[in-house]
Amino acid sequence: MAALVATSPANVFYLTGFTGLCQRLYRHLPVFAVYGRGGTALVVPGIEAATVVSEPVEVDVVRTYGGFVYARGENPGEVGGRILDLAARDVTAPDEALAAALDEVGAREGAVGLDESHLTPPSWERAVERLRPRRVVPAAALWQAARRVKGPWEIECLDRALRITEEAVNAVIQALKPGVTEREAAALYEQELARRGAQPFCSTILFGERAAFPAAPQSDRALRPGDLVRIDVGASFKGYHADLGRTAVLGEPSPRQVALHDALQQGLDAALDVLRPGARGAAVFAAAIQAVRAAGLPAYGRHHVGYAIGLDPFEPPLLAPGVEETLETGMVLRVETPYYEPGWGGLHVKDTVLVTRGDHHVMNRSVRGLVVLD
Repeated sequence: MAALVATSPANVFYLTGFTGLCQRLYRHLPVFAVYGRGGTALVVPGIEAATVVSEPVEVDVVRTYGGFVYARGENPGEVGGRILDLAARDVTAPDEALAAALDEVGAREGAVGLDESHLTPPSWERAVERLRPRRVVPAAALWQAARRVKGPWEIECLDRALRITEEAVNAVIQALKPGVTEREAAALYEQELARRGAQPFCSTILFGERAAFPAAPQSDRALRPGDLVRIDVGASFKGYHADLGRTAVLGEPSPRQVALHDALQQGLDAALDVLRPGARGAAVFAAAIQAVRAAGLPAYGRHHVGYAIGLDPFEPPLLAPGVEETLETGMVLRVETPYYEPGWGGLHVKDTVLVTRGDHHVMNRSVRGLVVLD
């Protein structure tokens, strides 16, 4: 293959370290990262020229498109001069800029693997037509495969993201008392993340009967004695994600609350017992479900008990029925056994696990049991 081209924010970041505002606001303006025999290239809208110059982006070639206008002053300085130099080579269309970038990294002909995950069908068709005589083939699966196993720096970032998440959750737990609302708890969680240099991507903190809602937004529901508190939160640090699930109860827990949490914890532990290189996703799932059922929830069911995590909060492989894909050393997975009972409440236990050479390592540091709030 002459070159691989990334389009999704995670894949672009993986190759180049670039992340920009346009990727979040202007989905119709594609960003391309190119890996070719002659080097790497980045194609961005002209508005992002300043971002590329000022941020630590490591590529050999940068091309811009779209006609964004930068004013030329008498003394632009070194950084300003580089921005203006990029703008001077700006072309009208993204496909034109991509073709030029491919030329510059030595991919003038042959097969080009184009990540289809962040392109609309019309965008794909335009790229296929413009890049002729190159043969364009789908490559999202290739990027996915390249990112499955995490390197040392990636594991360090994932570990730091998880540590920040746990510290922020601990701050929330310390603040929970009667009268605190879900909205206030979530706001505090996000403030604690910001203090530590991380960004939220999921801030689900729900009380009482609302703890049974898997993905509901926060409300002004106030915490009351006897309420379960289901915490299912995440964060990102330097682009890498963390995901944490914990359960608390305000006051003395009921026997049922304790029994259900114990059963879920046994399911999580059973999943971890079989989690190692070579284990199948389906086998991890079966171990978790069977253990929860044996521990007192005979009707317990789930569609999965986890998946990998990295630059995206959801990455393959899935830990689910029928998944024959095997785990590899260096994968990082979040494993969970949640429970949702409408009209009563919900509980969550979730850990992050690094697959090691012969076994696994639980990366979490926070207490895993049912947290009792005074």
